[in-house]
Amino acid sequence: MASTHTRDPGTPRHVAVIMDGNGRWASRRALPRHLGHRAGVKAVRSTVEGCARRGVEALTLFAFSSENWGRPAEEVARLMQLFVEAMEREVEELDRNGIRLRFIGDLGTLKAEVRERIAATEERTASNTRMTLNVALSYGGRWDIARAARRLAERVARGEITPDSVDEASIAAELELAGSPEPDLFIRTGGEQRLSNFLLWSLAYTELYFCDVLWPDFDDDELERACRHFAGRQRRYGLTSEQVARV
Repeated sequence: MASTHTRDPGTPRHVAVIMDGNGRWASRRALPRHLGHRAGVKAVRSTVEGCARRGVEALTLFAFSSENWGRPAEEVARLMQLFVEAMEREVEELDRNGIRLRFIGDLGTLKAEVRERIAATEERTASNTRMTLNVALSYGGRWDIARAARRLAERVARGEITPDSVDEASIAAELELAGSPEPDLFIRTGGEQRLSNFLLWSLAYTELYFCDVLWPDFDDDELERACRHFAGRQRRYGLTSEQVARV
């Protein structure tokens, strides 16, 4: 991974990705599903390197949703094992290349051993500034918004704020991605065209890019196609094209 980077004006500051298709990739090869998840790790590495090289400031990967707990217990156990192995294997290179690793989601649902390793990894990379890699683990967009609302309600109950002071900014400040720029580009692989309860608040004005490529086959060329798609979009935020042109 190169140590220098520049961000082209057409490059997104923040990319969010649903890494879909590991299981189907394995099925098409008559392999167990967990081998598809293992194959997907290579695509994660390629995407992290590609985003850092392009000057992306933040990359958020949907690694495990709150709904994924409903999958067969054996698959969940293998996913968690793979997650821990990948984290321990990659953290040294991430740290060496200035990548900050951050985990978002309902981490209290994880085993204590996993939480301890997450905390150690976050602490090791906390001072890195080249790019932030957010890993969404046991995450759900509705959970995120509900938790933010609950925290604000608790502050109202304690008399710290008034109900009238609750606005979009105060809600955003309580979300898991608080402190990060909102995603500019959302990528979903695997052919499905839905958000699947991912970053529901933060994706309000994000450019959406869907592709049929299964996640283990998502490489730097595919990332480049997604970035070119983003660069060709005009982001109006409710304004007219003429208004945006005058800005």
